[in-house]
Amino acid sequence: MDKSWIFKDRDSLEYEIGVESFLIFALENSKDPKNIPCPYGRCGNFRKYNVKVIRGHLYEKGFSLGYIDWIWHGETSSKSVRSSAGTTFLPKEQNAQSETIDVCEAAYNSDDHDSYDFDRFVADAEQPLYKGSKCTKLESMLKLHNWKSRFGISDRAFTDLLTSVGSFLPQDHVLPVNAYEANKTLSDLGLEYIKFHACPNNYILYRGINLNASECPKCRLSHWKVAKDGKLRSNDGQMRHLADSASWRNIDYRWPSFANDPRNL
Repeated sequence: MDKSWIFKDRDSLEYEIGVESFLIFALENSKDPKNIPCPYGRCGNFRKYNVKVIRGHLYEKGFSLGYIDWIWHGETSSKSVRSSAGTTFLPKEQNAQSETIDVCEAAYNSDDHDSYDFDRFVADAEQPLYKGSKCTKLESMLKLHNWKSRFGISDRAFTDLLTSVGSFLPQDHVLPVNAYEANKTLSDLGLEYIKFHACPNNYILYRGINLNASECPKCRLSHWKVAKDGKLRSNDGQMRHLADSASWRNIDYRWPSFANDPRNL
Protein backbone atom coordinates (compact mmCIF):
# COMPACT_ATOMS: atom_id res chain seq x y z
CA MET A 1 0.00 0.00 0.00
CA ASP A 2 1.39 3.38 -1.05
CA LYS A 3 1.91 5.60 2.00
CA SER A 4 3.76 8.53 0.46
CA TRP A 5 0.63 10.62 1.09
CA ILE A 6 1.60 10.74 4.79
CA PHE A 7 4.30 13.29 3.92
CA LYS A 8 2.06 15.40 1.68
CA ASP A 9 0.37 18.70 2.48
CA ARG A 10 -2.81 18.10 4.51
CA ASP A 11 -4.76 20.32 2.11
CA SER A 12 -3.84 18.19 -0.90
CA LEU A 13 -6.18 15.75 -2.62
CA GLU A 14 -3.53 13.02 -2.29
CA TYR A 15 -3.50 13.39 1.50
CA GLU A 16 -7.31 13.34 1.63
CA ILE A 17 -7.47 10.14 -0.43
CA GLY A 18 -4.77 8.59 1.75
CA VAL A 19 -6.60 9.41 4.99
CA GLU A 20 -9.87 7.95 3.73
CA SER A 21 -8.05 4.82 2.51
CA PHE A 22 -6.44 4.43 5.93
CA LEU A 23 -9.76 4.83 7.74
CA ILE A 24 -11.37 2.19 5.51
CA PHE A 25 -8.44 -0.14 6.18
CA ALA A 26 -8.62 0.52 9.93
CA LEU A 27 -12.38 -0.14 10.02
CA GLU A 28 -12.06 -3.38 8.07
CA ASN A 29 -9.46 -4.68 10.54
CA SER A 30 -10.98 -3.28 13.73
CA LYS A 31 -12.66 -5.42 16.36
CA ASP A 32 -14.40 -2.36 17.80
CA PRO A 33 -15.19 0.48 15.35
CA LYS A 34 -15.72 2.85 18.29
CA ASN A 35 -12.25 2.24 19.72
CA ILE A 36 -9.64 2.47 16.98
CA PRO A 37 -6.04 3.50 17.83
CA CYS A 38 -5.45 7.07 16.64
CA PRO A 39 -2.20 7.50 14.61
CA TYR A 40 -1.91 11.23 15.26
CA GLY A 41 1.54 11.91 16.75
CA ARG A 42 0.30 13.06 20.18
CA CYS A 43 -2.12 10.12 20.46
CA GLY A 44 0.61 7.68 19.42
CA ASN A 45 -1.92 4.85 18.90
CA PHE A 46 -2.35 4.70 22.68
CA ARG A 47 -5.59 6.68 22.63
CA LYS A 48 -8.60 5.19 20.88
CA TYR A 49 -11.48 6.99 19.21
CA ASN A 50 -14.15 6.46 16.60
CA VAL A 51 -13.53 7.19 12.91
CA LYS A 52 -15.05 10.67 13.08
CA VAL A 53 -12.64 11.84 15.81
CA ILE A 54 -9.62 10.21 14.14
CA ARG A 55 -10.50 11.83 10.80
CA GLY A 56 -10.56 15.21 12.53
CA HIS A 57 -7.17 14.61 14.16
CA LEU A 58 -5.56 13.55 10.88
CA TYR A 59 -6.89 16.51 8.89
CA GLU A 60 -6.24 19.09 11.59
CA LYS A 61 -2.99 17.82 13.09
CA GLY A 62 -1.53 15.30 10.67
CA PHE A 63 -0.57 11.62 10.51
CA SER A 64 2.35 10.31 12.57
CA LEU A 65 5.35 10.39 10.22
CA GLY A 66 7.02 7.43 11.94
CA TYR A 67 4.03 5.12 11.70
CA ILE A 68 4.87 3.46 8.39
CA ASP A 69 3.91 -0.11 9.26
CA TRP A 70 0.29 0.01 10.45
CA ILE A 71 0.78 -2.76 12.99
CA TRP A 72 -1.90 -1.30 15.28
CA HIS A 73 -4.47 -1.53 12.51
CA GLY A 74 -4.01 -5.05 11.18
CA GLU A 75 -0.99 -4.70 8.91
CA THR A 76 2.06 -6.96 9.27
CA SER A 77 5.52 -5.43 9.54
CA SER A 78 7.58 -4.89 6.40
CA LYS A 79 10.84 -4.33 8.26
CA SER A 80 12.04 -7.87 7.76
CA VAL A 81 11.84 -10.11 4.70
CA ARG A 82 12.17 -13.89 4.73
CA SER A 83 13.96 -15.73 1.94
CA SER A 84 12.79 -19.07 0.58
CA ALA A 85 15.30 -20.75 2.87
CA GLY A 86 13.71 -19.11 5.89
CA THR A 87 16.58 -16.70 6.58
CA THR A 88 15.55 -13.27 7.82
CA PHE A 89 17.27 -10.28 6.25
CA LEU A 90 16.61 -6.57 5.93
CA PRO A 91 16.11 -4.78 2.60
CA LYS A 92 19.13 -2.86 1.31
CA GLU A 93 17.68 0.52 2.18
CA GLN A 94 17.23 -0.66 5.79
CA ASN A 95 20.61 -2.35 6.30
CA ALA A 96 21.96 0.64 8.24
CA GLN A 97 19.74 0.57 11.31
CA SER A 98 19.48 3.69 13.38
CA GLU A 99 20.83 3.81 16.93
CA THR A 100 17.31 4.19 18.24
CA ILE A 101 16.34 0.81 16.79
CA ASP A 102 19.39 -0.71 18.49
CA VAL A 103 18.13 0.76 21.76
CA CYS A 104 14.78 -0.93 21.24
CA GLU A 105 16.47 -4.23 20.40
CA ALA A 106 18.58 -4.03 23.54
CA ALA A 107 15.53 -3.18 25.65
CA TYR A 108 13.61 -6.19 24.40
CA ASN A 109 16.72 -8.39 24.14
CA SER A 110 15.31 -9.87 20.98
CA ASP A 111 16.14 -9.96 17.28
CA ASP A 112 12.57 -10.84 16.36
CA HIS A 113 11.54 -7.98 14.10
CA ASP A 114 8.12 -9.59 13.64
CA SER A 115 7.35 -9.10 17.33
CA TYR A 116 4.26 -6.92 17.77
CA ASP A 117 5.71 -5.04 20.74
CA PHE A 118 9.08 -4.58 19.07
CA ASP A 119 7.59 -3.15 15.87
CA ARG A 120 5.31 -0.93 17.89
CA PHE A 121 8.22 0.70 19.67
CA VAL A 122 10.44 0.84 16.59
CA ALA A 123 7.71 2.94 14.96
CA ASP A 124 7.75 5.23 17.99
CA ALA A 125 11.55 5.36 17.99
CA GLU A 126 11.82 6.25 14.30
CA GLN A 127 9.17 8.96 14.50
CA PRO A 128 10.68 12.41 13.79
CA LEU A 129 10.34 14.94 16.60
CA TYR A 130 8.50 17.08 14.04
CA LYS A 131 8.15 17.10 10.28
CA GLY A 132 11.59 17.55 8.72
CA SER A 133 13.48 17.00 11.99
CA LYS A 134 16.60 14.82 11.90
CA CYS A 135 16.07 13.97 15.58
CA THR A 136 13.64 11.18 16.51
CA LYS A 137 11.22 11.24 19.40
CA LEU A 138 13.15 8.57 21.30
CA GLU A 139 16.53 10.20 20.67
CA SER A 140 15.28 13.52 22.04
CA MET A 141 13.83 11.80 25.12
CA LEU A 142 17.07 9.94 25.85
CA LYS A 143 19.07 13.18 25.66
CA LEU A 144 16.63 15.10 27.86
CA HIS A 145 16.44 12.32 30.46
CA ASN A 146 20.21 12.08 30.53
CA TRP A 147 20.39 15.82 31.26
CA LYS A 148 17.66 15.50 33.92
CA SER A 149 19.51 12.70 35.71
CA ARG A 150 22.94 14.32 35.45
CA PHE A 151 21.83 17.52 37.19
CA GLY A 152 19.22 16.02 39.51
CA ILE A 153 16.29 17.94 38.01
CA SER A 154 12.90 17.40 39.67
CA ASP A 155 9.89 16.11 37.72
CA ARG A 156 8.14 19.43 38.23
CA ALA A 157 11.05 21.38 36.73
CA PHE A 158 11.32 18.81 33.93
CA THR A 159 7.64 19.31 33.09
CA ASP A 160 8.21 23.07 32.87
CA LEU A 161 11.17 22.45 30.57
CA LEU A 162 9.15 20.18 28.27
CA THR A 163 6.37 22.76 28.12
CA SER A 164 8.81 25.56 27.27
CA VAL A 165 10.70 23.54 24.65
CA GLY A 166 7.43 22.35 23.12
CA SER A 167 6.28 25.96 22.68
CA PHE A 168 9.34 26.63 20.51
CA LEU A 169 8.75 23.61 18.25
CA PRO A 170 6.35 23.33 15.29
CA GLN A 171 2.77 22.46 16.19
CA ASP A 172 3.11 18.91 14.84
CA HIS A 173 5.88 18.00 17.32
CA VAL A 174 5.57 14.80 19.38
CA LEU A 175 7.60 15.84 22.43
CA PRO A 176 5.82 14.66 25.61
CA VAL A 177 3.97 17.45 27.42
CA ASN A 178 5.02 16.49 30.94
CA ALA A 179 7.45 14.38 32.97
CA TYR A 180 4.90 11.60 33.47
CA GLU A 181 4.43 10.99 29.74
CA ALA A 182 8.19 11.25 29.18
CA ASN A 183 8.91 8.67 31.89
CA LYS A 184 6.20 6.40 30.52
CA THR A 185 7.74 6.51 27.04
CA LEU A 186 11.03 5.16 28.36
CA SER A 187 9.54 2.74 30.87
CA ASP A 188 7.41 1.19 28.10
CA LEU A 189 10.64 0.55 26.22
CA GLY A 190 12.03 -1.32 29.21
CA LEU A 191 14.44 1.48 30.11
CA GLU A 192 13.77 1.48 33.84
CA TYR A 193 15.82 3.39 36.38
CA ILE A 194 16.52 2.80 40.06
CA LYS A 195 16.84 5.55 42.67
CA PHE A 196 19.39 5.35 45.50
CA HIS A 197 19.75 7.61 48.51
CA ALA A 198 23.00 9.57 48.46
CA CYS A 199 25.06 11.46 51.01
CA PRO A 200 24.28 15.23 50.80
CA ASN A 201 28.00 15.75 50.16
CA ASN A 202 28.01 13.03 47.47
CA TYR A 203 30.53 10.84 49.30
CA ILE A 204 28.55 7.59 49.10
CA LEU A 205 25.39 5.97 47.78
CA TYR A 206 23.27 4.15 50.33
CA ARG A 207 23.40 0.77 48.63
CA GLY A 208 25.22 -2.51 49.19
CA ILE A 209 26.97 -2.51 52.59
CA ASN A 210 25.76 1.05 53.21
CA LEU A 211 22.12 0.33 52.40
CA ASN A 212 20.89 0.58 56.00
CA ALA A 213 23.55 2.91 57.34
CA SER A 214 22.17 5.70 59.52
CA GLU A 215 24.90 8.18 58.54
CA CYS A 216 27.67 8.74 56.03
CA PRO A 217 30.87 7.00 57.22
CA LYS A 218 33.00 9.90 55.88
CA CYS A 219 31.22 13.15 56.75
CA ARG A 220 28.90 11.72 59.42
CA LEU A 221 25.81 13.47 58.07
CA SER A 222 22.56 11.65 58.76
CA HIS A 223 21.12 9.32 56.15
CA TRP A 224 17.65 10.66 56.95
CA LYS A 225 16.01 14.05 56.59
CA VAL A 226 15.26 16.04 59.71
CA ALA A 227 11.65 17.19 60.15
CA LYS A 228 10.67 20.58 61.54
CA ASP A 229 10.16 19.05 64.97
CA GLY A 230 13.75 17.79 64.97
CA LYS A 231 12.79 14.15 64.47
CA LEU A 232 14.43 12.05 61.77
CA ARG A 233 12.17 10.93 58.93
CA SER A 234 13.21 7.38 58.08
CA ASN A 235 12.35 5.47 54.93
CA ASP A 236 10.38 2.60 56.45
CA GLY A 237 8.99 1.44 53.10
CA GLN A 238 5.40 2.22 54.07
CA MET A 239 3.13 4.14 51.73
CA ARG A 240 1.28 6.99 53.43
CA HIS A 241 -1.33 7.38 50.71
CA LEU A 242 -2.05 5.43 47.55
CA ALA A 243 -2.10 8.62 45.49
CA ASP A 244 1.63 8.98 46.19
CA SER A 245 2.45 5.95 44.06
CA ALA A 246 3.39 5.77 40.40
CA SER A 247 0.90 2.92 39.96
CA TRP A 248 -1.98 5.12 41.07
CA ARG A 249 -0.98 7.90 38.65
CA ASN A 250 -0.73 5.29 35.89
CA ILE A 251 -4.30 4.16 36.62
CA ASP A 252 -5.51 7.77 36.47
CA TYR A 253 -3.78 8.21 33.12
CA ARG A 254 -5.05 4.99 31.53
CA TRP A 255 -8.65 5.29 32.79
CA PRO A 256 -9.46 9.02 33.00
CA SER A 257 -13.22 8.41 33.32
CA PHE A 258 -12.55 6.30 36.42
CA ALA A 259 -10.17 8.94 37.80
CA ASN A 260 -12.80 11.68 37.37
CA ASP A 261 -15.53 9.70 39.05
CA PRO A 262 -16.23 11.39 42.45
CA ARG A 263 -17.04 7.95 43.90
CA ASN A 264 -13.53 6.73 43.08
CA LEU A 265 -11.70 6.00 46.30
